[in-house]
Amino acid sequence: MAVSTVQRKGISKKASKEAVKKNKSHKYTWEGLDRRGAKTKGEIQATNPALAKAQLRKQGIKATKVRKKGSDFFVSKGKPVETKDVSLIARQMATMMKAGVPLVQSLEIIGSGNDKPSVQELVLAIKNDVEGGSNFADALRKHPRHFDDLFCDLVGAGEQSGALETMLERIATYKEKSEALKSKIKSAMNYPIAVMIIAGIVTAILLIKVVPMFEAMFKGFGADLPAFTKFVVSISDFMQEWWWVFIVVIVGFIFVNRELSLKSEPWRDFKDRLALKLPIISEILNKGAVARYARTLSTTFAAGVPLVEALESAAGASGNVVYRTAILKIRDDVSTGMQMNLSMQSVGIFPNMVVQMVAIGEESGALDNMLSKVAEIYEQEVDDAVDGLSALIEPIIMAVLGVVVGGLIIAMYLPIFQMGSVI
Repeated sequence: MAVSTVQRKGISKKASKEAVKKNKSHKYTWEGLDRRGAKTKGEIQATNPALAKAQLRKQGIKATKVRKKGSDFFVSKGKPVETKDVSLIARQMATMMKAGVPLVQSLEIIGSGNDKPSVQELVLAIKNDVEGGSNFADALRKHPRHFDDLFCDLVGAGEQSGALETMLERIATYKEKSEALKSKIKSAMNYPIAVMIIAGIVTAILLIKVVPMFEAMFKGFGADLPAFTKFVVSISDFMQEWWWVFIVVIVGFIFVNRELSLKSEPWRDFKDRLALKLPIISEILNKGAVARYARTLSTTFAAGVPLVEALESAAGASGNVVYRTAILKIRDDVSTGMQMNLSMQSVGIFPNMVVQMVAIGEESGALDNMLSKVAEIYEQEVDDAVDGLSALIEPIIMAVLGVVVGGLIIAMYLPIFQMGSVI
């Protein structure tokens, strides 16, 4: 049976990843003599000692000792490379290559000019690999933590077509817009969570530290306390005795959630599905997923990547299992000859407007432009939804805080008010 294009693509990508794993670069310390015969030493990034010596010879250094550097467990490496750093690298590379600066020199300038040691190390390691004979895409694949398959595939397509600087500009634009969208969604979710955590801490302090002081004072009254005050005092007694249980449960939940999120795909899928059912937040997450889908598909399809492969990349970039499953089904449908808009309509999660715009793009032969417009529309809708959520949630949070804190204060002062009325 003949192997399909998608299968061949998957096999070649797997083989490429295995080759990259075997040729993973390491840091080596070296000692040697420079061109004038003077002793010198330093560090270099290479896949093996022989390649390290070859790179040093190109620099006019005769290496006498080359050793693999051990990992410094107790040494701080500073801030790690973040996604925004990768986005900035792509933009700087696009700008310099557009200006005619060669690839290796561009990497040298970016690596040497960055303030973060981790970014310097990453970029200079890529530069050393390119100098050692690797193409740019393969050098990036040695760092999958920072450069995903989509990034590497687009760079590889740019190298093969001879339009690397244009492709880097598209990648930079894609990364910048994607990161802006992620930042908006994170801010929408983090703000209320942070405020509620602070409210919980304040309430716990009041119940554990402040209420007992009033309780001691109430015991000297010799009179029955109001029911509301008794209720708050009982909660305070419970918190004083079992506060450690709450801390254990919270810390345990955070730890278990982190471990399951890293190791358990069913748990990640459960959280993805649950997030799309939450009130208010679900609207932002749905629009964000549609925007990512359209932006990724537009970028890859415009770069000349076949539609089936572009859909595979879009599935990986969707950020949610519901959309990932739906996009993979669309990919399978398109590979059998079905029009993409009909398949999108059949999965039932894409808005009607998006389906219609994709249909127009397919009919007019301008699918990438139409998808780009869809991405712009939904990115703007996410912005508006986040702004609206922030404006709505502030008074709600203030009201909740007022009810909780105000209720505790009223409960503590009710006995004093009753005594005043009796006197």
